[in-house]
Amino acid sequence: MRACIQQRFHQLPHTRFSFFHPPPIHAYTVANVENPLAPTREDYAYANVFLWNTMIRKQAENGDITRDTPLLYYIQGLRTGLRPNGQTFMYLLKALVSGKNVNEGEEVHASVVRTGFASSEFVSGALLGFYVANGFTCKARQVFDEMPQPGLVLWTLMIRAYVCLTLPGEALELFRTMRGVGVMPDMVAVATVVSACGLLGDLGFAKTMHCFVEKSGIEVDAFVCSSLINTYGECGSLDDAYRFFRETAMKNVVVWNTMIHQSLEHNNLDLGRQLFESMPERDVASWNSMIRGFTNVGQYEEALALFHDMEISVFRPNTLTLLSTLSACASHGALEAGAWIHSYVDNNDLNRDGSLDSSLIDMYSKCGDIAKAVQIFEESPRRDLVTWTSIICGLAMHGDGKNALCYFSEMNESQVSPDEVTMVGVLSACAHAGLLEQGQGYFQSMEKVFRLVPKIEHFGCMVDLLGRMGCLKEAYDLIMGMPMEANEIIWGSFLSACRVYNNVELGEVAAKKMLELDPHDPWGRIMLSNIYAEDAKYDRSMGLRKEIKEKRLKKSPGCSSIEVNGSVHGFLVEDNSHPCYNEINSMLEKIEKLMN
Repeated sequence: MRACIQQRFHQLPHTRFSFFHPPPIHAYTVANVENPLAPTREDYAYANVFLWNTMIRKQAENGDITRDTPLLYYIQGLRTGLRPNGQTFMYLLKALVSGKNVNEGEEVHASVVRTGFASSEFVSGALLGFYVANGFTCKARQVFDEMPQPGLVLWTLMIRAYVCLTLPGEALELFRTMRGVGVMPDMVAVATVVSACGLLGDLGFAKTMHCFVEKSGIEVDAFVCSSLINTYGECGSLDDAYRFFRETAMKNVVVWNTMIHQSLEHNNLDLGRQLFESMPERDVASWNSMIRGFTNVGQYEEALALFHDMEISVFRPNTLTLLSTLSACASHGALEAGAWIHSYVDNNDLNRDGSLDSSLIDMYSKCGDIAKAVQIFEESPRRDLVTWTSIICGLAMHGDGKNALCYFSEMNESQVSPDEVTMVGVLSACAHAGLLEQGQGYFQSMEKVFRLVPKIEHFGCMVDLLGRMGCLKEAYDLIMGMPMEANEIIWGSFLSACRVYNNVELGEVAAKKMLELDPHDPWGRIMLSNIYAEDAKYDRSMGLRKEIKEKRLKKSPGCSSIEVNGSVHGFLVEDNSHPCYNEINSMLEKIEKLMN
């Protein structure tokens, strides 16, 4: 430590810190008579430590540690004779967290121990937070364990660290230890432990904590209420969450929003809507929860209607609102509505930093306007991983594999590393373009070059590619060699390829696997029946058709949709439920007569 300090100190321009040296005391004496108002040496020491701490704190606030690290300021202060206090270490550790300087943090830790501040709960808390922020949980626990009598703040910090690192079991075990030594939790500690119950999915312990709160007399605020509602929901008990919501007197807008969120997470749209309509006051988060909730369950029309209601209310949509709404447009194929939202974004200057570009690209791609998606990408000031992935997947979705792979090459040249989603788009592009060798090369590069472990989606893309190119034996070998069990999507893709190339033997294997995965889905039987028919094996074909009829198996009806004046109208096979069914049929008959 001392050698490190000396080495760093000699690298510093000493004149920059000349104000650390106080003027001599005799400057404040007249005729050798001391001025009673003159500052003492203790005053100078305090003032200089204050300036020292201020310099370190400003670096922490500005987040700029590229010119001189905070540790160098600290070293220079020591060299000039200053003695650190608790605030010095707290500011120093905060500055080092922002720069992820682990080695320097360890040097500060050693200095904390050497100067006797390891017994300070606040300094130990800062050390603990530093190690947690950098992923060194064991060292954080070491700091905690070295405290002879940690107070409530330190207990809570360590428990919260485990929760933030998704280690709820360790958090609950530490809470039991805390109660065992007689430390009483406060509202913050209780909310943290309740959150751990939610992560663990332990409904019994959540109820125990609820009972403990009621009996202990701990003041329950909105934070604790929201945590309990969230935990009951995450443990799968919406009834307990709603029961507590009705019983609690602490119902501010945050608690209302939490209950709405859990209702929609459990697909209870009626309860969510009822709560939303009953709210005494709403905020932007209330609207966002409703729009996102309806989008997540596929109720896209309702989500878009809520957005329009919000637009005419007193609340202005924010980025989260627009992300959910654009997702609804993309999933619903509502191009006109999506274009209108795009115009709204531009007119209100809500995309200055380009944070919505990836969602706009995704929306236009899924709604069929790939040219507009490309235009947005080319004009985007934000070329991050999500934006690159959106345009690559969009082009792949439209069958433009060549351009998708060109963008992937540009992405690599820009030093942006792909993730698993990007590689799904790349492999899908190869499948649509029939680029077998390139697809195999990209698949192998996932682990060798990009250090990505192929998932079932990537194997599915490769099976699709091999199947399209007629390499059925290679596709079957790949399926059988997968590190995970193939799902019905992969077997369905393989079965389709078997039908295209009329491979009865492998088609039977694929159909059998599909029947094992979903005995009630008639699609596998229908496809195999078609393969038999094309191979002139009519008895087997008719036998499968008879089996489908006897078991009353039905395919999911096909659906088409069209957007008219911002509204999307869906039509199922043999569906006469549309309110304009008669008018539509009449017009179709007129068109048919004109065509004939």
